[in-house]
Amino acid sequence: MSVQEYLDKHMLSRKIEDAVNAAVRAKTPDPVLFISNHMRKAVSSVIRKIKARQILDSRGIPTVEVDLYTNKGMFRASVPSGDPSGMYEAVELRDGDKGMYLGNSVMKAVKNINDRISEALIGMDPTLQSQIDQAMIDLDKTEKKGELGANAILAVSIAACKAGAAEKEVPLYKHIADLAGRTNLTLPVPAFSVISGGKHAGNNLAIQEIMILPVGASKFEEALQMGAETYHHLKEVISERHGSHGCNVGEDGGFAPNISSFTEGLNLVKEAISRTGYNDKIKIALDVAATEFCIGTKYDLDPKSPNKSGQNFKSGDDMIDMYKELCSDYPIESIEDPFDKEDWEHTKYFSSLDICQVVGDDLLVSNPKRVERAIQESTCNALVLKLNQIGTVTEAIDVVKLAKDARWGVVTSHRCGETVDSFIADLAVGLATGQIKAGAPCRGERMAKYNQLLRIEEELGDQAVYAGEDWKLS
Repeated sequence: MSVQEYLDKHMLSRKIEDAVNAAVRAKTPDPVLFISNHMRKAVSSVIRKIKARQILDSRGIPTVEVDLYTNKGMFRASVPSGDPSGMYEAVELRDGDKGMYLGNSVMKAVKNINDRISEALIGMDPTLQSQIDQAMIDLDKTEKKGELGANAILAVSIAACKAGAAEKEVPLYKHIADLAGRTNLTLPVPAFSVISGGKHAGNNLAIQEIMILPVGASKFEEALQMGAETYHHLKEVISERHGSHGCNVGEDGGFAPNISSFTEGLNLVKEAISRTGYNDKIKIALDVAATEFCIGTKYDLDPKSPNKSGQNFKSGDDMIDMYKELCSDYPIESIEDPFDKEDWEHTKYFSSLDICQVVGDDLLVSNPKRVERAIQESTCNALVLKLNQIGTVTEAIDVVKLAKDARWGVVTSHRCGETVDSFIADLAVGLATGQIKAGAPCRGERMAKYNQLLRIEEELGDQAVYAGEDWKLS
């Protein structure tokens, strides 16, 4: 890039001219100092350097971390990783060399950042998030970011977002709200994972997790206390009924007692809530992740048993009857992925019953085309937002707007492979999603998000609003 091209790109020639004219009008005795100070205020920092590396996530699996430098300092971001849900989500680029981290290393993605992405973004204004994200999308040229890797693009996108907030000298959540054109800032209701199953634990429970929602809290600080206290009471309940070995935890920090039925898990949680005394202030949510135990058109509720008799196989209609019964017997307010990711019809019918919030995760994978279809067909009424399924901050903002315009709920979500980066906490507040899933109230990579929400609430002071009873549509 030539000097003139650089000046043109950042409109510096015009800003220099404005500074000189201002000095003349001010009749300053030291025009050089005046112009220097004027330019310092007028010229924003630019991206000076981008450096990526491979680190390990909470499962000991490689992921991408980025340091992005401007005149304001260094801004670090690391991306989570999950179990890919199929062809509709952005590509998590891995090396595939079985001799390196069993094929899971991400050195290709790291190289793509250090070479190609870095070259494309050096000199750009970090406050121009959409332009930065679009530059990476254009550089990739594939529909699902398979050339550079969504893990590479997202790490840079998040780091740039942090740098943009610093450049504007505003909190990260405020910068995100500005990018989205929002004025309301809302502390989300946390969906604490308390019992883990499915692929996230070694027990016989088919569903992925049972969560608690402290919707009756008056502020986030109280919600966190309610969640933590319930979690510890649950530990006592499980220890009493299943022994201390039942208190081992799954990938998200939820307990993994050796149970096999929905009702066993729900009874444990119900007892724990009862012991806290919070009762109606805490509701229950399920992440069924039904795709994981769907076989053809049937759902195997005993998926880890080696001997398949077929006695525990359910049809889609049977699953609906089971959910209706569970929702009448327990304070279940939300069910995520109640059916297979391609079972649109049963999901739509169940959603039409208006029994609870019906959340699409594997069904939607934060993909705008899938979300648009679900909105048009009234398939579900809430979105799980997972940043690495879509790949940039700008696209995440757009898909949340799509969901909110349809009067859907939005659940900002972590992944099973997490880092200590707390970005999704600020994202949930800035986009006023009203709900956040970040795992159990334990483990450092999960608590990083919850503790950041505490800090945000403290910083907002009297202006802090907790979603509470309005969590579905904050």
